[in-house]
Amino acid sequence: MPLINTQYDSIMREYARRQAQSRQELEERLARIHREIPQLLSLEEAITACQAGKVRAAVSQDTMQRNALENRLQELLKNREALLSEHGLSPSDLEPIYTCPDCQDTGYIGDRKCHCFLQAEIDLLYHQSHLKEVLEKENFHTFSYAWYEGEDREIMRRNVMDARLFIESFDTSFQNLLFLGAVGTGKTFLSNCIAKELMNSCHSVVYLTAFQLFELLSRAAFGGERQAQSYQQTYPYIFDCDLLIIDDLGTELPNSFTVSQFFLCVNERILRKKSTLISSNLDMEALRNIYSERTLSRIISCYTIRQLPGNDIRIKKKLS
Repeated sequence: MPLINTQYDSIMREYARRQAQSRQELEERLARIHREIPQLLSLEEAITACQAGKVRAAVSQDTMQRNALENRLQELLKNREALLSEHGLSPSDLEPIYTCPDCQDTGYIGDRKCHCFLQAEIDLLYHQSHLKEVLEKENFHTFSYAWYEGEDREIMRRNVMDARLFIESFDTSFQNLLFLGAVGTGKTFLSNCIAKELMNSCHSVVYLTAFQLFELLSRAAFGGERQAQSYQQTYPYIFDCDLLIIDDLGTELPNSFTVSQFFLCVNERILRKKSTLISSNLDMEALRNIYSERTLSRIISCYTIRQLPGNDIRIKKKLS
């Protein structure tokens, strides 16, 4: 499902809005700083003049003049930094604050789409707009151990610690996670905690229930020619996003197609060194019986498997 023109325009309008907002905020911030530090303005004018002089010296190949201006420029920059520091500020306060510093809210780095643009595409194509609302409610800040008792609480503390380590080493170590446990033990909640942290650090995350994943793959395989071609263009997002979350594995109606496609998805992402997080209410034996020994072998060898303890938290919340 490639972006249609209106979807692309919608994303670019959001980037334009962010740029306009950052410019306005910068103008307001600079006006306030200049009111508080009047002498800063003359210092900045001297810095600008010095930079312009350096350019002219470079064009005229006047090395001596250029070196002298470079020394003067460094002196002025140090003076500015010291002046700002006296007022609890830094040179970065004189620059725009971007939502994505990598592309400066343009959506592109050179002629290549920025990772933030890819996430915007993912949100549109996989209808993930609701996900950000969910993540505001389900994250590490709102996670509570109060719903776990005794040994279960200690097990959950270790699970949360493992989740945090997964995030901290995400860019340096290829890892995958499998969360197992009964209904309502916090598997989806903990998955959302991980998703929020990685999305906040500008990683691309695709969240799909197992039913949604296999429905999408089924349309790509068995839809009419036009529909199949459209859905096949979602493959790069499924196979190449930084983190793929497959929630509630086993709740879909399993058949030979879902079994083969699940192995393809798991294996392909392992080969590409792309992390996957899977959650399921099934135990290991049930997973083996449904998805084959071959698939489970790949998971056992390449995934960290964690059991989430306890009873249905949703029932506890209703009764509390």
